[in-house]
Amino acid sequence: MANDADLRHLRRCVELATEALEAGDEPFGSVLVAADGAVLFEDHNHVAGGDHTRHPEFEIARWAAANLTPEERAAATVYTSGEHCPMCAAAHGWVGLGRIVYASSSGQLTAWLTDLGVPAPPVRALPIQEVVPGAVVEGPFPALAERVHELHRRFHGS
Repeated sequence: MANDADLRHLRRCVELATEALEAGDEPFGSVLVAADGAVLFEDHNHVAGGDHTRHPEFEIARWAAANLTPEERAAATVYTSGEHCPMCAAAHGWVGLGRIVYASSSGQLTAWLTDLGVPAPPVRALPIQEVVPGAVVEGPFPALAERVHELHRRFHGS
């Protein structure tokens, strides 16, 4: 069950997604938080330059692998505006990060993009737990998911 700190970090993810949108990128943002509540790393999408692996969740996994012990990674929480794609979920699992909390689900995103007439991506969206069966996952959160939906409407021109 999400608490006030979870919602605060999720709101920051939506702010980061907004920053991505304002920079001309796809609206996704993520934050890595230590067990003690300290924000360790945050990022937003950087795929507009053509490298579609530049997702914030993937950057978090790389940063965590380079900077945290396995125990610190397992105790950390990843907050994100949108549920991890399969690439990011796999990176999360391989690095051994802890809990994932997301504002909007991959199922919601798929439906939104379909409604907006956006062609299907080259990689199918899957729930995180289909990629990382043992992942501890919470989300979506309707009030924040609607804000993320609006960012995608803006990005895709509707």
